[in-house]
Amino acid sequence: MSAFSNNSLQVLTVPAFNDNYLWLIHNGTHAVVVDPGDAAPILAALDRHGLTLAAILLTHHHADHVGGVPQLLQHTKVPVVGPLNEAIAAITTPVGEGDTVEIAELGLRLSVLDVPGHTLGHIAYHAAEQGWLFCGDTLFAAGCGRLFEGTPAQMMDSLRKLSELPPDTLVYCAHEYTMANLRFAQTVEPGNPALQQRVVDEQAKRDRGEPTVPSNILLERKTNPFLRYTEIAIGKTLYQSGRLKDVSPEAAFTALREWKNTF
Repeated sequence: MSAFSNNSLQVLTVPAFNDNYLWLIHNGTHAVVVDPGDAAPILAALDRHGLTLAAILLTHHHADHVGGVPQLLQHTKVPVVGPLNEAIAAITTPVGEGDTVEIAELGLRLSVLDVPGHTLGHIAYHAAEQGWLFCGDTLFAAGCGRLFEGTPAQMMDSLRKLSELPPDTLVYCAHEYTMANLRFAQTVEPGNPALQQRVVDEQAKRDRGEPTVPSNILLERKTNPFLRYTEIAIGKTLYQSGRLKDVSPEAAFTALREWKNTF
């Protein structure tokens, strides 16, 4: 379990299942959990660090993000903040684009962004003061979420919105998919030197048993094909592979996402 700090607040990385990351934001006394798909590792982390749960934040309805909520609520009755446009029974504070979430116990203020695509009601939380983004399964390190419910146009707009955040914003996504995503990125943009260096850097972390997350927005802009689908090199790869016949950005993004689904 690793920790990232900003002033008096820290973010603990809590691994779960095969490749999920659950995020525990705390000030040494109180904590907020983001997307607790499993209660057991969160309860263990709270106990280990002597923390009291103050709230639960949810990005979307998939079980590996919400499955631990009932057990956590049995342990401690706390507010559950989640997407306005998704049917999650436990939510007590539904939020959407433009809303602000304030956790008084931590002095934490989060802006809510609508980022549909992976699911129709998916949201993200941006802590501007700390430079943190909790984006669930929308933006991944070197990748993006599958389009289970939304359209390519929706995901393109969601990723654009996230890519316009300050470049040093730390990206706390929910899965350790980075090396698989980078292998795909190398296939579609093999001549990108920043991408080549990232492969080396991220593999070194994995070799040490460290998470590759959080990433940051600047690194994603330089190396993530789903933010770079308008690059000429990526369009050329898509065209030469026979996957791209329409030169529009949406066609390029769609072809890229469909290729990744079978990669």
